[in-house]
Amino acid sequence: MSNIKLAFFLNLFFTIFEIIGGILTNSVALVSDAIHDLGDSLSLGVSWILEHISKKKPTAKFTYGYGRFSVLGGFITSAFLVVGIVFVLIEAIPRLLSPEVINAPIVLLFAVVGLLVNGFAAYKTAKGHSINERVISLHLLEDVIGWAVLLIVAGIMSIWTIPILDPILSILYSLFILYHVFKNLKEIGYVFLEGFNQSVDDDKMKSKLLFDEKIIDVHHMHYWTLDGRHNYMSLHVLLDDHTKPKEHDELIKEMKHILKHNNFHHITIETEYTPCEHKNCEPEVEPVGHHHHHH
Repeated sequence: MSNIKLAFFLNLFFTIFEIIGGILTNSVALVSDAIHDLGDSLSLGVSWILEHISKKKPTAKFTYGYGRFSVLGGFITSAFLVVGIVFVLIEAIPRLLSPEVINAPIVLLFAVVGLLVNGFAAYKTAKGHSINERVISLHLLEDVIGWAVLLIVAGIMSIWTIPILDPILSILYSLFILYHVFKNLKEIGYVFLEGFNQSVDDDKMKSKLLFDEKIIDVHHMHYWTLDGRHNYMSLHVLLDDHTKPKEHDELIKEMKHILKHNNFHHITIETEYTPCEHKNCEPEVEPVGHHHHHH
């Protein structure tokens, strides 16, 4: 986890350096970058701890393991960011009406350092796989974009005095980040609410599984994901009642093989020889957008 750790310390030191810079130069764009970075630092700390926990082996209390702790890290990170952005907007919007002069050359200097620090951290975490690491890498990438834009604006303002550019930049940047945060929250929401965001074509999946005439029906297919990477599936399979035990095992093995290829790694299959009654088996899931018209 050294990547997140490294990003955390880089960000923390840099944020402190930056808030001081924002106050000295009177730039709300710089302060907005600083608030954003502070949010990142806090959330990197949380993420680092939760990502660490998520590697733990399953226990009696958490039989599925701790994978979701990492997703929780992504959620907390996103929440921090939203709060930070609200603060920035409260600060920046009044300045549109009465822009203040900023010390552009110093902002320029900060922007160069910011670009280097965040660029390095983003590069380090970009190789991550978990939603958590993706969220972090995205934060750092936003920081890089934020600094690049600030660099350009500070450059322009070093030559011409256009103070309104500062709050405009700050607001646009905040909205850009907000958009990405909500996109991430949607994905995290899917995971927490047992939704399955990776597109699975039910009918196609069924036809793949009915590869042998002994397999009469496949139903109650449920899929969910632990953390956006590890996918689980359970299903009922109705077999011809002349199926021999050996054939049964072969069929199930082949099914699991097919599902593994479709990125399901934890598969629970219940086999039946008589059609299951709706009384003791949950009712069929309605396919999305279809009503009862049977072909």
